[in-house]
Amino acid sequence: MRTLGIEEEMLLVDPGTGETVSVSQRALRHHDGEAALEHELFLEQVETMTSPHERLDDLAADLEQARRETVAAARAAGASLIATGTAPLPGTAPEVTPKPRYEQMLAEFGAIGRSAAVCGMHVHVDVEDDEEAVAVIDRVRPWLPSLIALSANSPYEDGEDTGHASWRSRRWSSWPTAGPVEPFGDAKTYREAVAALVASGAALDEGMIYFDVRRARSLPTVEIRVADVCTDLRDGVLVAALTRALVETEARAWADGRAAEPWRVELLRAARWHAARHGLADTLLDPRSRRLCPAADVLDGFVAHVREALDDAGDLDLVRDGVARVLRDGTGADHQRRIGRHGDLGAVVADLALRTDPDA
Repeated sequence: MRTLGIEEEMLLVDPGTGETVSVSQRALRHHDGEAALEHELFLEQVETMTSPHERLDDLAADLEQARRETVAAARAAGASLIATGTAPLPGTAPEVTPKPRYEQMLAEFGAIGRSAAVCGMHVHVDVEDDEEAVAVIDRVRPWLPSLIALSANSPYEDGEDTGHASWRSRRWSSWPTAGPVEPFGDAKTYREAVAALVASGAALDEGMIYFDVRRARSLPTVEIRVADVCTDLRDGVLVAALTRALVETEARAWADGRAAEPWRVELLRAARWHAARHGLADTLLDPRSRRLCPAADVLDGFVAHVREALDDAGDLDLVRDGVARVLRDGTGADHQRRIGRHGDLGAVVADLALRTDPDA
């Protein structure tokens, strides 16, 4: 069974005002647990990383412990931790983490960098080699908007409803290397494309290759980067389970000699925007018919597409139950809007802090 791991980016906020606070350095100094906790681009952010796991129960336990330790570190720094794609309340301008690379990113990319204080969840799934990785990258593309919709958790930013379920994904799309890409065909072409992007100045280095799915730099994995960080850990595990099953399904298709379905990148971008705009509240572009269909039907098709891989991993029941739960109860964005329906975004932040803490 393929192992998988998760990176979660989260925000630090003032417990009283709900505004973001630049205390990640202090929080990391107070961290004394076993979870991997790192700086992010801005001092208002932190990032956690799980170990690789085969079983979803172990992944969930690892995520929960990382959240618990990060909540404690934030509290020791005088802050609350919230798992959301964007900051609901306005605050001071984000403060870049004082590292030369980060400072160079902001100097080179200006307002694009300054607006990148957003938080995603990146899922890593192990692959055999570079050729299998690129085969997966080429084939998973039409299903990624469904993962955006399922994880949507960023409707508010700077005190306003953005009109999107996942505003984080729109913010992130501003980077010149972000979003869906044309198929590569083989590992050599992938490497050449990455090198050309870096040489063009669109990325400082390979770490700034922000494709929706990319070959990880220092891990034997593909990294799927489309999801908002999920407040509810069950949502994060659900997205991870579907992601692993999708990687396994497309790797098997490649091994069996089946060609990747041709998709124009313009249509993929449209599908990505539609998912970010509506989440699961409306329609999604169905990868089977290439037409807008009810979101529930598209998710049913997603589960059917990867059913064999889910069944082999023992994840089918968890995914079916999880999809039914999210369709019934709503996404993270839906939950935020229910709390903020009267315009009190302070209540939204307080609720996010409560639900981010596994011991609350």
